[in-house]
Amino acid sequence: MNSETNGIEKLLTMIRDIKFTMLTTVASDGTIHSRPMGTLKTDPENFEGGLWFFSRKNSLKNDELKSDQHVNLVYTDPDKKRYVSVCGWASISEDKKKMKELWMNELKSWFPEGLNDPEISLISVRPESAEIWDAPPGKLIQLLRFVKSTVTGKPIHQKNESEHIQLGH
Repeated sequence: MNSETNGIEKLLTMIRDIKFTMLTTVASDGTIHSRPMGTLKTDPENFEGGLWFFSRKNSLKNDELKSDQHVNLVYTDPDKKRYVSVCGWASISEDKKKMKELWMNELKSWFPEGLNDPEISLISVRPESAEIWDAPPGKLIQLLRFVKSTVTGKPIHQKNESEHIQLGH
């Protein structure tokens, strides 16, 4: 198993239970827009190279992706102290077979006609790199570090603030 495969497995394990991400795109004028999206299919054993999202064809994000495919995804799970930022390349798809594979009835709120909705599309994000902040010390350790810092006047130093994973070429 190569380091890219290990990195993908770690990334997918970190985000598997996080239902929503913030998808950030760049407009043609350089402005940045973020919005919550529900990630579909994050199984490390069946990963096909992309993180998938349903989207409306005429949405602002789809328009922005036509001019700039760079995206960022931010996943957070404060309860488990997991924070992940993914940089990647997005593409828009109208692959009906893939849509059928990923479809969930909850999506009818956004696509009332289901898979026959004329505005339905998919966004696939191919991760290139990720920054991962995972399982910082427990609250007791954090409290002790805070007290030590207060008493000594020295700042708290974290050993590994984040782990950078290079995923793409």
